This record gives sequence, C-alpha cells and structure tokens, in this order.
Amino acid sequence: MDNKIDFKDLWNKQSVSPPDIKDLLVKLSRFKQSSLRKLMLTNALLLATCIFIVFIWYRFKPEFISTKIGIVLCVVAMVVYLAVYNRLFGAYKKIDGTKSNTEYLQKLIEIKTKQKFLQSTMLSLYFVMLGVGLCLYMFEYTSRMTAFWAVFTYAMLLLWFGFVWLYLRPKQIKKENAKINALIEKFETINKQLTTDF
Repeated sequence: MDNKIDFKDLWNKQSVSPPDIKDLLVKLSRFKQSSLRKLMLTNALLLATCIFIVFIWYRFKPEFISTKIGIVLCVVAMVVYLAVYNRLFGAYKKIDGTKSNTEYLQKLIEIKTKQKFLQSTMLSLYFVMLGVGLCLYMFEYTSRMTAFWAVFTYAMLLLWFGFVWLYLRPKQIKKENAKINALIEKFETINKQLTTDF
C-alpha cells in the first residue's frame, strides 16, 4: 500500500464553484434598492432640517450677525452636500437587469469613485461648514450664559462632533465600502472566469 499522497495534485483537481449569477444579480438589486432608500431618506432629513433652521430664523429673529451667518452656513453645508450626494442617484438608476457583467462592474466602480469623493472631500467640507455654522449660531445664546455653562455647551458640541467624526463616520464608511467592494469582487471573478472560458 502506497502511503504517499500528492496534496498538490489533489489541490489542483478540486473544483471551485463559480458564483451564481442570479444570486449576484439579486444582491446587486438589493444594494441598489437600499442605496436609493438611503439617498431619499438623507434628502428628506436634510431638507426638513434646512426648513426647520430657516423657521427658527424667521420665528425667533436672532439679533447677532454671527447667528445669521451660522444659520446660513449650516443651510449651505446641507444643500451643497445634497447636491453632490444626489449625483449618485443617476448611477444607481442606471443599474438594471439588462446590462452585461462588464457594464455592471463599470457602474459599481463609478459608484465607488463617487462614494470615495463624497466620503472624503465632501463630508470633510460638510462637517467644517456645519461645525463653524453651529459655533457661530450658538454664540448669541451662550453669550447670555455664565462662563461655565458657555464653555460646557461648546465642549459638549465639540465632543459630539469628535464622536461623529472619529467613530460614527469611519464605521459607516467601512460598512458602505464593504458592500460595494464585495459586489465588485464577485463581478470581477465572474468576468475573469468568462474570459478564461473563451
């Protein structure tokens, strides 16, 4: 009896099952639907926030120019962010069931590029403008407080921004990137298999 087993030969003979294209298209459809829902929800929330901020300006009529500049900065930050974020809408809508694998892959890479710009440049600009806007807005009201409460209020605001920037933002970015990277990787695998088969 021969006890020598050629592991390399066994490894090379094993079959690797290709990803199921129907399953992959279902995942792509779910990605598209969840991304569109998130986009619409973000639009609704930020527009409602802008309307609420303008209502506060109209209703309470701030006296300081810093408060008015702060309100304008906050609204501009949200509108600019939405303007760039809504560019993803067209990319999501172009994903449909009639494309080839290569076209799906190109669309996903295009979405990933737009997401990267949104997650880095635009989100940084948004947070800076929103942070400066809120600090200016709060100046009128904190100037009426004692020094302790004014410092406490600004400290809480800056701690919240730090928490969002250093913890929530990277966690969300990692989650979004993992979803799109998994889809891109699967479509690349299918495309490589199709090119090697022919």
